[in-house]
Formats: sequence, C-alpha cells, structure tokens
Amino acid sequence: MSIVKNALYIVATPLGNPGDMSRRALETLAGVDVIAAEDTRRIKRLLRHFHIGADCVSLHEHNEGQVSAQVVKRLQAGQSVALVSDAGTPLISDPGYELIRLAQDAGVRIIPVPGPSALTAALSVAGLPNDRFVFEGFLPARSAARIARLEQLRNEPRTLVFYEAPHRILATLRDMGAVFGMEREAAMARELTKTYETIRRDRLERLIEWVASDSEQQRGEIVVLVHGMPQTPGAAAQVDVRQLLAVLLEGRSTKEAVTLAADLTGEKRNRLYDMALAIQEGRASKGASL
Repeated sequence: MSIVKNALYIVATPLGNPGDMSRRALETLAGVDVIAAEDTRRIKRLLRHFHIGADCVSLHEHNEGQVSAQVVKRLQAGQSVALVSDAGTPLISDPGYELIRLAQDAGVRIIPVPGPSALTAALSVAGLPNDRFVFEGFLPARSAARIARLEQLRNEPRTLVFYEAPHRILATLRDMGAVFGMEREAAMARELTKTYETIRRDRLERLIEWVASDSEQQRGEIVVLVHGMPQTPGAAAQVDVRQLLAVLLEGRSTKEAVTLAADLTGEKRNRLYDMALAIQEGRASKGASL
C-alpha cells in the first residue's frame, strides 16, 4: 500500500496476541515517518516482533498537549504519522483526543486503520444484550466517587461496559453489587486474546466470590459488563401488547402482524413472534373444543 503524506493514521494494534495484527496495520507502521505511542517501549517490542524499524515519539496523558502540537507541525511539513495506544484501538480510554482535534483544525487528513478493541471483543463474548450498550470507561478510583457514579447508572436499561484496573477489580465488583443488587447479571473478561484469558458471566454475588477466591483474577487488563436494569412492564402494559397483536393477526400473516407490532411498540420481534404463536395456538385450541 502507498502511504499518504501529510496524513495522520489511527492504527489499532493487538490486545495481546500478535496474530491479530492486520496486514494493513503492519504496512502502515512500516511506512509512516514516525509513530506516536502511549508507551514507546511497548510499541517497539511489537515492532521488533514484526521486524519493523521506525522512529517513535511518546504521547501520553501528561504530555499530550505539547506533543500533539509538535506532531501537527510534522504533519504540516509533509510527514506521515501513525498514532497507536498500548493495545487495541487508540482513543478508547486512551490519549489522542487533543491530537485529533488539532489535526482536524489544521486541515490534516485523518485515516483510521481499524482492528482489535477490548470493548467490542468483550461485548462479543459476554453473553449479555449487545444491541444497545453504554461504554463508561474507567470508574473513579475512590469508593465514594465510584458508588456515586454507579448510583447515576442504577436504572440504565442498556448493558454497561467498564474498564477496570486489576488492583481495584474486587472493590469495584463489591460496589456494583451494593448499588445494582447482588442478583444483577454481569460478566468479566480478563486478559483478552492472551494466554491466561478468562471470561465469565454470572450474578454479581457469584463473580465477587470467584474473584475474591482466585488472586489470578485480580491481575491483567479487565473489562466488566453489567446487564442493564431489567425492564419489567406492568401487567397492564403486557396485556395491551398482547391485545394489539391479537388484533393485528386478524387478516394478516404472522410475519406482517409481528413486524407491525414491533414498529408500534418497540418490543423485540422474537418475543412478539412467540406471543403470536401462543395467540394462534389458543385460537386453534378454542376452535377445536367448540
């Protein structure tokens, strides 16, 4: 591939398994003039693995403002730059926001090179609803502030996704249990794509017991996912949906009735389809008994 000069590439790198590195990412890192990395030591280890020699500059949360301005000057001078994080997709709870905005304001072309992401990897294997979710990044380090933030999310119906540091994971799970209830379903994905990867879904109470009893689960990089507040409509609301579906089934195919009911109520089609079959079976049974 040909590298675009005067362009900033946002390059995703493996979470841990080097086999997840894309060919396009490798060609980009091998072809740019400089790589801006959160930790130059980590990216240089990855580059050595693939026999790539490249100039690197450090861009992290403590120097982002200053280094971002320097990187934009390089871009304006005609150089090509790649931004990487320690692992996964840059800017997802990682530095780079200021650089992106400065580059945009300077009219620099920004090119994404997508790839691994702990967020999407965890969602894909958690076994929790993932059609709608909320990414909260890292919770506050102090328990009081963490609990206050969790209280704000108590009634959130969408799946909640958090990153957490290993030395705080047990305290965080306990705070989640205190706020959301120990019966709330959650999942923990640790060291994704690495040798000691673990993924588990259970009630918060059971997850807490598991992590407390196994110190290995308190190491590495961790994603915690929590089921949203269960939406349990009152009996009247359920009757209304069923009655609506019963009316729609008159003179329509099951598929047409379910599609229309889903559009009108927002209910999931699978649930409506099961409800429609139950209505039809009830009608057939009633007719057979007459």
